[in-house]
Amino acid sequence: MTLAELETDVAAPPRGPVEVFGVRHHGPGSARSLVAALDAYDPDCVLVEGPPDADPLLRFVGDPGLVPPVALLAYAPEEPRQAAFWPFAEFSPEWQAILWARRREVEVGFCDLPAAMTLAPQGRTLLDEASDGLDGPDGSDDAERGEEAGERSAVEELLGAPAPRGGDAAALRRLAGRDPLGALAQAGGYDDAERWWEDVVEGRLDSSSPFPLVLEAMGELRRLVGQRHGRYAEGEARREAMMRQTIRAALKRGRTRVAVVCGAWHAPVLTAPLGPAAPDARTLRGAAKRKVVCTWVPWTHRRLAASSGYGAGITSPGWYAHLFEARDAPVVRWLTAVAGELRGRDLPVSSASVIEAVRLAETLATLRGRPLAGLTEVTDATRSVLCDGDELALRFVTDRLVVGERLGEVPAAVPTVPLEADLAATTRRLRLKREPAARSLDLDLRRGIDRERSQLFHRLRLLELAWAAPATSDVQATGTFRETWRLQWHPELAIAVVEAAVWGTTVEAAATARVDAVVEGQSLVELARTVERCLLAALPDALDRLLAACADQAARDADVLHLMEAVPALARAARYGDVRGTDTTALRQTSEVLVRRTCAGLARATTGLDDDSAVRVRDLVDAVHAAVGLLAQEGATDVRREWLGTLAALVGRADLAPLLQGRLTRLLVDAELVPDAPARLHRALSYGSAAAAKAAWVEGFFTDGAVLLVHDPALRGLLDGWVAGLGDEEFTDVLPLVRRTFGTFSTVQRRALAQRLAHGDAAGPAPDADGPDELVAPVLATVETILEAGRG
Repeated sequence: MTLAELETDVAAPPRGPVEVFGVRHHGPGSARSLVAALDAYDPDCVLVEGPPDADPLLRFVGDPGLVPPVALLAYAPEEPRQAAFWPFAEFSPEWQAILWARRREVEVGFCDLPAAMTLAPQGRTLLDEASDGLDGPDGSDDAERGEEAGERSAVEELLGAPAPRGGDAAALRRLAGRDPLGALAQAGGYDDAERWWEDVVEGRLDSSSPFPLVLEAMGELRRLVGQRHGRYAEGEARREAMMRQTIRAALKRGRTRVAVVCGAWHAPVLTAPLGPAAPDARTLRGAAKRKVVCTWVPWTHRRLAASSGYGAGITSPGWYAHLFEARDAPVVRWLTAVAGELRGRDLPVSSASVIEAVRLAETLATLRGRPLAGLTEVTDATRSVLCDGDELALRFVTDRLVVGERLGEVPAAVPTVPLEADLAATTRRLRLKREPAARSLDLDLRRGIDRERSQLFHRLRLLELAWAAPATSDVQATGTFRETWRLQWHPELAIAVVEAAVWGTTVEAAATARVDAVVEGQSLVELARTVERCLLAALPDALDRLLAACADQAARDADVLHLMEAVPALARAARYGDVRGTDTTALRQTSEVLVRRTCAGLARATTGLDDDSAVRVRDLVDAVHAAVGLLAQEGATDVRREWLGTLAALVGRADLAPLLQGRLTRLLVDAELVPDAPARLHRALSYGSAAAAKAAWVEGFFTDGAVLLVHDPALRGLLDGWVAGLGDEEFTDVLPLVRRTFGTFSTVQRRALAQRLAHGDAAGPAPDADGPDELVAPVLATVETILEAGRG
């Protein structure tokens, strides 16, 4: 049974003081038909499903700065995590109704439960409530209540055939209670509810009104389901009672034509006559409330998708936006846009392919008996013609177009927390855009604007606002003046901003207060890491207090390993003074004190270590050694001498773990304090030691040490002879350790080492390798030619 056949049986109801338009949330067909229906009805009051607490915010609808998709955000000031969103897209019927009223200066307001009730302790969240469009309540055994004869009559009217009996009738009742849209689709001969709704409503281009049919169909479904019980039914009863009370209030104010826009499931119980008000007043009496604040926040198409967990979500917000915006030739325009996206990915798509895809989509729609090619048909045509069956390319189209990444905008005049206002002003000043798609941003900290951007990102991280996260750059550059960030804005960050607002009215003040609040109870290592983050965020007031707390904690902490863990973060932070212009004198002094305390206790910390502990201490020694190098560059050469002296005193100890013996020897070799490296390697690999101990020494010494093996024939010969002399059993035992050591070498280093081993230890490059002179000679010749031409 088609919509046209059903519409002939639905008599147009007489126009009364209340006209109810049952819609599907975020449906372009509903939105287009609703605008035409409002033009025909010409109401003097428009009531839309939504929280009445947000009525003052409706004055912003129509403002050029409020660009959907946007959402109403309601939150409890004392507990911001208790929040709910009411999203709107350009193609949402509710948005179009509000926009219609604002443009014609007609009274408009919301008529659902207030957010003050929704967010009360026993209230339900938006994701629970918003699913009550055409998707009805969950089915249960209570859905089977009612008289069998009346139910069979309703089924017969819906299906146009004798109603099922017995178990089939019960199954249909359960379907209607669980999924009213599925029941309507079954009545229309469809096995896919989404496809039925797209055919009969969303694909309508003639703006004819489907609302009388939807109203009667929903009335039959509600009678079919019968009375429901439980928590869901109580919440539904309160919502519908509030809607009726709001309609009565509008009529009492003298309004003569009230248009009500709501989820289609609620439409049958809101039509006139509304009945006495006393039962609804009793239903609402005693409902818990709490203080809430409402505002507009940007939203995205991706967050409108059902896959995001949104209860009233749709599978294809990008496609629905296209249907609403492209009123003529939607299929042609859509496939043209698909071709553009694929060309942007360097995939060859010709105009002839687009024409062929359009013809295929229209042919499929005809074969399937559809009035217009829908998303299924254009997707099939895209896969077959434009993507040549490539599912990866099709997924790209789905992600970019079918779902989409459109982000709404909110004007600065919308009331919000001071922290959000400061963040918005700062991002405008720094020329940063909040975008839903992830993108990388490379910063050069020598530039003033990039330095301020970096400080903002680090402050937001301290506030746990995950808009920006450190990333790896594709640009080959080194130095402390380079930073790369990955930016991606999520609508839920609006709640995070509200939560962070308790710390201060500006980003800098809030980050400073947040740091002060977490100082107490932190370990020395955590304090050191916070010091680094605080310095990067340019929070001098918090930094002073952090350094004092770090010094106090270091004085109380006797664990040398904790001191070693804290040193690298402090040393790295001290290095940022050169680029950022921050005074790090106190920071360097604290770092030097920790290094000296480490030197005093390192001998005790390296006694009696097992294999796992030796690995941990080895890593800490490496980190501290690198940190001491940074401090030495800042003038702390005496600290470096004291550190190297400590290592030299430890390396000769017989009770030191072989891994640490090898590592300390390597560090001293790099510092040119051990001239007899081959002799030490010879002693370590001599008879009398277990093969595992020898392998551990080799791992400690040669990890990241390919250059030594490439350029020192004596070391290379000793190691090669040791490996060649291992027995089968010993070789099997030490192979994992040796492979782990050589795994730290780069591909180029391994190739150079292999060439050295293959061609012996003769000076110069291997015969088949290009030496430096051979590589540079053509360049030098070209430069000489250019210089001679210039002199001539």
